[in-house]
Amino acid sequence: MRRCFELARKGLGMTLANPIVGAVIVYKDRIIGEGYHHEFGGPHAEVNAIRSVKDPSLLSQSTLYCNLEPCSHHGKTPPCSMLIQQKNLKRVVVSNLDPFPSVNGKGIKHMLDAGIEVETACLEEEGAHINRRFLHYINYRRPYVILKWAQTADGYIDLERELGDQEGPRWISDEVSRTLVHKWRSEESAIMVGTNTILSDNPSLNVRRWSGDNPVRITLDRNGRLPESAQILDGKQETIVFTGVQQNYAGKTHTVHADPSYEMVDVMEELFDRRIVSVFVEGGARLHSSFLESGLWDEARVFTGKMLFTQGVKAPEIDEKPDESLKIGDTKLDVYRNKMTDLHGS
Repeated sequence: MRRCFELARKGLGMTLANPIVGAVIVYKDRIIGEGYHHEFGGPHAEVNAIRSVKDPSLLSQSTLYCNLEPCSHHGKTPPCSMLIQQKNLKRVVVSNLDPFPSVNGKGIKHMLDAGIEVETACLEEEGAHINRRFLHYINYRRPYVILKWAQTADGYIDLERELGDQEGPRWISDEVSRTLVHKWRSEESAIMVGTNTILSDNPSLNVRRWSGDNPVRITLDRNGRLPESAQILDGKQETIVFTGVQQNYAGKTHTVHADPSYEMVDVMEELFDRRIVSVFVEGGARLHSSFLESGLWDEARVFTGKMLFTQGVKAPEIDEKPDESLKIGDTKLDVYRNKMTDLHGS
């Protein structure tokens, strides 16, 4: 099953609103086939695993391991539970049930009714963590929100700067950490920053230091303060601007009307409707604080560098101990999880 988890992770950022899934086929304690869900609309993990088996005659004496319940409905692809039945697999081991309404136990029932031995809840907690974005999106009906910021050793995220300051951002984290952030960007559906961050840093918010697809860019510009020269408005990447003024942008930039009464919960509902499964929030302090105060966050990744500012913009505060602490290059990384929305109990 842990090999299923490894395979599933390869699909991070590629499956859009679908879960990440890996599948392994075992004959007499030997792996004879494996696969994962590569991209939205493509063959599912079970299909790729079955196709990879060189001697199909062994399938009827084999066990299929899969980290998520095989589907039982016709979507972009045919039902995997039906294929498993057709190939006469004798046993299936699953980590997590799929809460998607069209599946939600129906795949298990289909296989049991076909006489296939089914075991569920294998490494269930680990499986829930692997698919926490998808499970959260389905169960809570909003994207999984990851906050990220870098702070100095004395608790500041930036010096006080005038908007449009041409000097750009003051880097607190090191090169290794910045590369890791681009890897993280490639794994999420969308990336969000506040208007002040765009005015101060003019970020492009794409994936450059890693291979992978660019996330959908999102910002809240209620009063239409963004200049046409902002990189986020270049139309080259799917972008959503929540704004209270009438704006027409070119290319792949879209607007959502957001009047003064529009709150973060409304933003989350809109993104859910647009099938945005996860949002990576990179700044700034005001936007991070709005997520923390509303409770609409699920994970926070906080870099702490060695630099001292002595004054400036205070970093947001999370009044609890981190769930994980790691050393990344010369920078400490603390990972926090919101216990109110944590699906896997960590």
